[in-house]
Amino acid sequence: MTPIQELLSRIRWDREFGRRRFEIGYFDRHEGVIQRVGLHAITFPDDDHHAFEVADESGQIRRIPLHRVREVSKEGQIIWQRPAGRTTLTAMHNETPDVQEASR
Repeated sequence: MTPIQELLSRIRWDREFGRRRFEIGYFDRHEGVIQRVGLHAITFPDDDHHAFEVADESGQIRRIPLHRVREVSKEGQIIWQRPAGRTTLTAMHNETPDVQEASR
């Protein structure tokens, strides 16, 4: 499986591949759900190559570690998904997280 850092780098720097609409689905540990956000709405901090930043509903910038990314979709089709069985808060409680659309 392609590491998430490698896929995000390709999306960002490969002009041909990165021309499409991409979304990242990450596990929001506060809400207990998968949040989806358009790649255009996130930034990659220069001082941390293992995270991205996104503004929440109140406008506060949140830094999300890449290990919380659960899926990446291109034009609405999932092209990358973290394998099941990875330890998450919901997996420890044997629950399936809900999926919510984040503000775009």
